[in-house]
Amino acid sequence: MTRNGSLGGVVLAGGYSTRFGETDKAVADLAGTPMIRRVVDRLATVTDDCVVNCRSDQLDPIRDALSGSGVDLCYATDPVPDRGPLSGMQVGLEALDCEYAAVVACDMPFVDPTLLEVLHDRAYGRDGAVARLADGWLQPMQAVYRAETMARVCEQRLAAGDGRVMAALEELDVATVAEADLECVSDRTFDSIDTQAALRDAVGRLEQS
Repeated sequence: MTRNGSLGGVVLAGGYSTRFGETDKAVADLAGTPMIRRVVDRLATVTDDCVVNCRSDQLDPIRDALSGSGVDLCYATDPVPDRGPLSGMQVGLEALDCEYAAVVACDMPFVDPTLLEVLHDRAYGRDGAVARLADGWLQPMQAVYRAETMARVCEQRLAAGDGRVMAALEELDVATVAEADLECVSDRTFDSIDTQAALRDAVGRLEQS
């Protein structure tokens, strides 16, 4: 039974992040704070519960990275490693009892909680809400979904052999929020750090701010 109107959080950290190098980007140090800790801390300001999805071999390092955060966390490990973001979403969403969930990738440490509040509001009565950038691209890895519905669609798409997130979105009644309507949101919210160069750039920008 889900809690109507409630918002949970799912952080996706189960990928092997091959572009990042030999280390796990989820626990990479970003100006003194593990990247995943930055995501969790921001999610915690607007969510009731938070689930971290990861592989079983990541569990201990991620727990260490999040120790002392003060956030009540649940961990949902992938039954099959690195099956893609749809699998991570399914596993994470199934671990929640909230009606809606903000899903954020672990490599988006500047996620703006205000965006998640806006999307949660727009998602009411629908299957979710996703931001659409000025160039037309949707941002499904920093979005709000009706948890039970999205988990079911993820399972169906994976069973059909189609692990594309966009294929799942096509089966949902989601609201799209134009970038022009997000003036209250930080322009860094969708920055992703998936390479060492991007990490260095982010550290540099933080030091200058």
